Amino acid sequence: MRQLFLLIGLSIILSACGGYPIETTMSEEVPEFEFVNQEGESFGLKDLEGEWWIADFIFTNCTDVCLPMTANMAKLQEMMKEEGIDAQLVSFSVDPDFDTPEILKAYGESYKADFSNWNFLTGYDFDTIKELSIKTFKSILAEPPEGTNQVTHGTSFFLVSPEGEVIKSYNGTISDNMKSIISDLKKVQ
Repeated sequence: MRQLFLLIGLSIILSACGGYPIETTMSEEVPEFEFVNQEGESFGLKDLEGEWWIADFIFTNCTDVCLPMTANMAKLQEMMKEEGIDAQLVSFSVDPDFDTPEILKAYGESYKADFSNWNFLTGYDFDTIKELSIKTFKSILAEPPEGTNQVTHGTSFFLVSPEGEVIKSYNGTISDNMKSIISDLKKVQ
């Protein structure tokens, strides 16, 4: 009987703390959104309900941090396949005026992305993605400085729960962090 009360007490504590079996670094609800993916199809939060997902913010003309970030996301996708992990990957473009669905598709293909669980999103204005990045993901985003097309943005990957809660961030430029994401995904699934 004592063990039963201990188990019930532990369940209550875990549910009060989000109940995640990993260390979390964030707790932000993702607002409803509906954008356009690389296929030109509508894609939004409703499509991710009930799924664990990893998000990042990139753009195809990036000459700096997006290159290792996208390479790492491709590596993460391959590792997920090898480990039999079922999760979604979402890359939000921070240059929606340039990054059309066609451009995003070609960009994804250049990294051998499997679009069955990796969506590249556009179809919004800069202010919309800036608000999502800053308010929900707590990630910087600023328009390009005068005379350049290089958007200033954060380099994190974000783990989002099936209920749409951002619960953890990882440095997306560090290849070894993909192992940490895989480890966390194994624990939460």
